[in-house]
Amino acid sequence: MKRLHLIEIEDQDWCPRSVRDAVTDYLQFFFVATKTYTAMIPLLAVVLQRTGSRRVLDLCSGAAGPWLWLRPALAEMGVSVSVCLTDKYPNLEGFERASRLTNQVISYHPQPVDPTKVPGDLLGFRTMFSAFHHFRPEQACAVLADAVRNRQGIGIFEATQRRPLALLFTLLAPLGVLVVTPVIRPFRWSRLLWTYLLPLVPLVTLFDGLVSCLRTYSVQDLHDLTARLGTKDYHWEIGTVQRKMTPMPITYLLGVPIEEAA
Repeated sequence: MKRLHLIEIEDQDWCPRSVRDAVTDYLQFFFVATKTYTAMIPLLAVVLQRTGSRRVLDLCSGAAGPWLWLRPALAEMGVSVSVCLTDKYPNLEGFERASRLTNQVISYHPQPVDPTKVPGDLLGFRTMFSAFHHFRPEQACAVLADAVRNRQGIGIFEATQRRPLALLFTLLAPLGVLVVTPVIRPFRWSRLLWTYLLPLVPLVTLFDGLVSCLRTYSVQDLHDLTARLGTKDYHWEIGTVQRKMTPMPITYLLGVPIEEAA
């Protein structure tokens, strides 16, 4: 299936912030409830140990992504890291809740962060979960090139797939939104409004979910992107890891300076 870079509504400047935050709140709840990226923990633990990274800079964090459960899971494997959340459109209530629940071990940058031009004072092993597909190929290259230029490791993880089966699973997303919205925290009256009275959140989640599948980079696409960089002093590892309970694997890209890859 050919990659199609269609628009996602939550990416657009005209998308109301309350709708965008409600969508990212749902996605964060989904990541935590399903532990979507459990299969990636061993790989991520190894690369963090190898690079000696004790700080993670999470890009395009949404409402905190998987870090509320992922950080303790890494700690159980002997990898203790602090995490700084960032986003182009920071969900500050979600960020503050994650920080409060972890006694500030998870912190956040309150200002918008462009992953293609990360501020020089924001250091750490960079991660991006379920967000790399938001970038066109030239922008995706710029995300990777910025990590290379600043000699920072980077991990890209995508749970969506450019496959008919993934599209079929995504059709269930509105039902999930309708069922779990009352228990999502932090509580927002606006979330109830945009979910039940004017059901924009279920519709945006469905539309953006389908588009996300069609935008997702394959393993070969990721190889092509790193080849464009033309750098020989970075080690790239690209592949897939099979998840339990679902036939759809996680696609990943790990990049570290060559001196840290041994």
